Amino acid sequence: MTAEQILLEKGTSVVTITAQETINSAMQTLAEKRIGAIVVTDSSDRVIGIVSERDVVREIAGRGASALDLPVSAIMTRKVVTCELEDTIGQLMQLMTGGKFRHLPVVVDGRLAGIVSIGDVVKARIEETVREAEAMREYIATA
Repeated sequence: MTAEQILLEKGTSVVTITAQETINSAMQTLAEKRIGAIVVTDSSDRVIGIVSERDVVREIAGRGASALDLPVSAIMTRKVVTCELEDTIGQLMQLMTGGKFRHLPVVVDGRLAGIVSIGDVVKARIEETVREAEAMREYIATA
């Protein structure tokens, strides 16, 4: 299974924010949408950063409530690891585990095309494993 197949099942909608919006705005969006990260994009839909719940919590813990008025650009991760449609579940798991993050933007020709979360990857891997086990049972039963 690939990132493309995951997106075909879950959809390509991604919550985004601009770098100029405030951390408070990002926090409100995270809460309202019940998501763990927001992708920061430019006017051409190119990924320029990502902000997670952890980023917001760390900033508020360090600066207090005044952090809420800062722009997202002050806390966003600028070197965003992304994946492509043809990347496999194994590759996605390796990227997420190695980088210790839970959200992976999917890009096509440098533009945001979707996002894959660790939950999406785990769900897809379980489905893949179940299909493999069923195929093995069928093979054994007909052998």
